[in-house]
Amino acid sequence: MAFDFYTSLEKGCAKLGVDLDKAAKDNLYIYFLELKKWSKKVNLIAKSTGDEEIVENHFVDSLALLRVFPKNGGLVDIGTGAGLPGLICKVACPEMKIFLVEPRAKRVSFLQHIVRSLKLENVNIYCNRIEEIPELAMNPDVTHITSRAVSDIKGFVEMTEAFAEHPALRLCLKGPKWREELAEAKNILAEYGLQTLQTDEYALPVSKATRALVVLKK
Repeated sequence: MAFDFYTSLEKGCAKLGVDLDKAAKDNLYIYFLELKKWSKKVNLIAKSTGDEEIVENHFVDSLALLRVFPKNGGLVDIGTGAGLPGLICKVACPEMKIFLVEPRAKRVSFLQHIVRSLKLENVNIYCNRIEEIPELAMNPDVTHITSRAVSDIKGFVEMTEAFAEHPALRLCLKGPKWREELAEAKNILAEYGLQTLQTDEYALPVSKATRALVVLKK
């Protein structure tokens, strides 16, 4: 059967219980086309990634965050790359505030292009490492912090050291080894006064790959 972006996206979101309106689907389709076009010249995703894989592994998997994220929240996405998961979620949920942290300038150019193209508001993009922008840790608009593929749970907690006193929830999007990562992070979680608030395990709809959303709180 020929690939259809809308059908693939809708099936994936339905499996995860994520509802999207028509405007969100249309804007995500524009995002999809621009991601494919830019990826021919900029290292955003693997060039060999097929259309179905892009939708499932990058779009649907990112949107799984909305299962626990409040629409009026403020999300810091560390090492967002091509906007995964933060900017994808912002397109689907325009009410949220987003703070995208990405040190590579070419990827930042792509993020800025998407924000301009889709006329998104309340998007802050930092061409920095998270350690270089300590003012984010004092921003009262920040309610959640995430990082999709930068580090394991222990490394993620260490990376967010500046937020040690911030009440923001940490959202860890993980693969099938999330239990091992959580166990290995036991000492660092205790050191930073963090505990597991919620674990949400699910399977991607086509590949059946195991994923988990681990929520940490102060």
